[in-house]
Amino acid sequence: MVTVTRKQRERLEREAKILDLARGMLHEVGYLGLSMDRIASQMEYSKGTIYQHFQNKEEIILALANEALEKRLEMFESASTWSGATCSRDRIAAIGAAAEKFVEQYPHHFAVEQIVRSASIWEKTSEERRQFMQVCEGRCMQIVGGIARDGLAHGDLELPAERSAEDVVFGLWSLNFGAYTIVTSSESLEENGIRDPIAALRHNQNLMLDGYNWRPLYGDRDYDAVMDRVKREVFGNE
Repeated sequence: MVTVTRKQRERLEREAKILDLARGMLHEVGYLGLSMDRIASQMEYSKGTIYQHFQNKEEIILALANEALEKRLEMFESASTWSGATCSRDRIAAIGAAAEKFVEQYPHHFAVEQIVRSASIWEKTSEERRQFMQVCEGRCMQIVGGIARDGLAHGDLELPAERSAEDVVFGLWSLNFGAYTIVTSSESLEENGIRDPIAALRHNQNLMLDGYNWRPLYGDRDYDAVMDRVKREVFGNE
């Protein structure tokens, strides 16, 4: 058991307060409006105290992104062990439900994940926090990859020799991240004929998995109902 000293606890509490304020500020005024001076002026701490925790505003943004990734990882872990799953593809659907719920419930978390990927921000952050983000992303991918390998082991999924479980993971990741980036940033989807982008994303994901012949196929099982059930049973209290 790790013992946290009073000084360490106070430091963690200060850091949490800084991040809470910065998260709201980032949502209200954006990256350009966020500044160390602005944060300090709205807190009881001096600017020097802010710098004791974060070397610049980019470091704050990465810390916020890491909080988001930790939450996403927690939700993926919960979804991957959902007791209602009857096959490996149910478990993949559960991960899809977790990703969907994450963006619904924590839109600001997803937004900061997008911002931090800019090279102009990333290059100004510390190696320690960059590594933490990469570890969290890797663990999310490992969860999905593990389910794909379970599907292969049980004969639910059959991949061509030149394809791997990681290819499936990347395909799902690309579809999800791309779709949610558009959904959370575009105001013209409906006028362009996309009235239910989440339903379209679910459909496209299932078509991709059908293309890999991951059984039961989309036409043989109601994966929309599976995802809705996961959101109720696993994340109903989020």
